[in-house]
Amino acid sequence: MKTTQFRSLKALLPAAVLVAAGTLAFAQQAPPDYSKTKIEVLKVQGNVYMLVGTGGPSGGNVTMQAGTDGVLLVDTMFAPLTDKIQDAIRTITKEPIRYIIVTHVHGDHIGGLSNLAKAGASVVGGNEAGDREKSATVIATQEVLDRMVAKDGNTPAYPSSAWPTDTYITDEKELFFNGEAIQMFHQPAAHTDGDTIVFFRRSDVVSSGDIFTPSSYPILDLTRGGTYQGYLDGLNHILDITIPAEKQEGGTYIIPGHGRLCDEADLVEYRDMMTILRDRFKDAIKRGLTLEQVKAAKLTRDYDGLYGSTTGFATTDRFVENAYNSLRAEAAKK
Repeated sequence: MKTTQFRSLKALLPAAVLVAAGTLAFAQQAPPDYSKTKIEVLKVQGNVYMLVGTGGPSGGNVTMQAGTDGVLLVDTMFAPLTDKIQDAIRTITKEPIRYIIVTHVHGDHIGGLSNLAKAGASVVGGNEAGDREKSATVIATQEVLDRMVAKDGNTPAYPSSAWPTDTYITDEKELFFNGEAIQMFHQPAAHTDGDTIVFFRRSDVVSSGDIFTPSSYPILDLTRGGTYQGYLDGLNHILDITIPAEKQEGGTYIIPGHGRLCDEADLVEYRDMMTILRDRFKDAIKRGLTLEQVKAAKLTRDYDGLYGSTTGFATTDRFVENAYNSLRAEAAKK
């Protein structure tokens, strides 16, 4: 395992496999082969690193903050990659995993949650010590816990060992760890209804989860509370946090749910694309076009070269369908 100093924002990383574990489509495919997957560690800045799966299925990117207090992770990829993730962490530090923050409920981001939590140890003391100190503290919105404890369509309930141990129902939750203030923002009705944006203030790094995926159109999970406008609001929220370096790339870095490391300029391009397409979809809906007519009109054609796909989970067709249905439902409420 090699730790690489990230020198260029434009160095492209292979896009991670965009598969939500537990869906019917996933279940019908042959079991994925994780044997060739490698976990690469990229130093971002400050105390923050980016763990990326290459060469095979991996799931979403993992953000790691490491220091003398221990390790904090944001998301966990798929369960079969737990050992490889732990090996990658050990190339940076031998300290235990203390916290795991969950950005949302999809299996490609929380598949390894139970394994990695068990491998860690909470920061507790006094009457709180006991069984809890034998596993890492898992933080998520209440919406994530609610969805994990109940069967959801084709997805069974998660085992209790994977459930968040610390949930929040407010707009924001704060943590101070490894000499750094960490802010967690609940972004409602975006990619899902329980998304968390994580901001490492001293390191000046944002972990966006799937609210930002620069290598593809977004997946709007309407069945789990996601909406087009909420997703766009999430992009604007991250944009409010980020500050570019003067007359150059850099400044605040963004670790997306999938894809390459980004800065504010990358986020602006993506936000502008989503804003323009929203207005096109809304105009088509206002004119009474059906979904089939919208698909035939190819409203996304000038962006398909950058974000489009005809294969995999995050296809252009799926994005158009979810965008149309979300904005049409919004229009019907007015």
